[in-house]
Amino acid sequence: METRTFKKSNEQISLLGFGCMRLPVNPDTNEIDKEKAQTMVDYAIEHGINYFDTAYMYHDGQSEPFLGEALARHSRNSFNLASKMPVVFVKSEADVERLFEEQLRKCRVDYFDFYLAHNINEKHLHIMETCNVYETLKKKQNEGKIRHLGFSFHDRPEILTETINKYDWEFAQIQLNYMDWELQDAEQQYQILKNNNIPVVVMEPVRGGALARLCDESIKIFKEANPKTSPASWAIRYAASLSGVLTVLSGMSDLSQMQDNIVTIEHFKPLDKTEYAVIDKALAAYRKSAAISCTACRYCMDCPQGVDIPKVFAVYNNYFAGIANKRMFNDFVFDMEYSLLGNEKQASHCIACNQCSGQCPQKIDIPHWMETIDNVIKSVATKQ
Repeated sequence: METRTFKKSNEQISLLGFGCMRLPVNPDTNEIDKEKAQTMVDYAIEHGINYFDTAYMYHDGQSEPFLGEALARHSRNSFNLASKMPVVFVKSEADVERLFEEQLRKCRVDYFDFYLAHNINEKHLHIMETCNVYETLKKKQNEGKIRHLGFSFHDRPEILTETINKYDWEFAQIQLNYMDWELQDAEQQYQILKNNNIPVVVMEPVRGGALARLCDESIKIFKEANPKTSPASWAIRYAASLSGVLTVLSGMSDLSQMQDNIVTIEHFKPLDKTEYAVIDKALAAYRKSAAISCTACRYCMDCPQGVDIPKVFAVYNNYFAGIANKRMFNDFVFDMEYSLLGNEKQASHCIACNQCSGQCPQKIDIPHWMETIDNVIKSVATKQ
């Protein structure tokens, strides 16, 4: 298994990490299929995976206790366990203490190797400040209950910079893949962390499975370039090829996915220029197949009302693809990604001035789609 050095402690961390948000479940009860999931945990450790990532909310609270039970079969020094403080549930400093100790009990450990403030955004950063979340977690670290303290992030680059400037972090976890490199400003977030010498843990490298289930044309492009590798392996290698990446978390749902990812990392080679071009070509084909034929040329910009038309279309197209592929949590992901655009850039601000449509090489009826997307997001928000 390929490893990366966590420089602060000189530890070797497996380049492939096991993200435990999408464990196999029993379709009748939606509970974790413990037998299948245990097989995956055992197989992971046998093949050199030593980073396991869970969180308080994963699998409706089932992930932490399952992982605690599953890892208890193995030597404590054979794995690194990462979990996260659910900042969204914190109302006071006492909540931080209570939730953290509850997580230790659920996970059957005396300490977490890597521990994160979960899902930092502008709202949660405010909770961090008012409830002394960071200070309480540092106390836990001083007590030996946290070895390395970091945060996971879902917001704009400027909020990432603010988060880094406010506190002293050892690592950070961001969503990064070849689709979100531009769509969710992953490139800028990655550069901010790299410039601040903060190791990067990558989440969603295959974008919840979306980059494993591309359109037929995209899959054909990948297969023509390398018939022996899966579309998912291209996505894993994209994230793993970046310098400063400590580990790439894959939310694997069955043993075959794990085996495919392990083969990719055991025989890891960084992408070369030709392979980056293949990914660009496959991504272009995927975008072309989507609901709205926007190529992100940005000829329609700048909108006088401030709407980021290409990004609104990109987020909607990902939602559309999720419907076609019956993707889990599709409404939730759409609502989150759309909110990350910022209110001022959303479709609701379109006044149908039609200035943009005349500039569009694809002849897209942009005002029509802005109205459609605004109605869809309102419908999705109502269901949340």
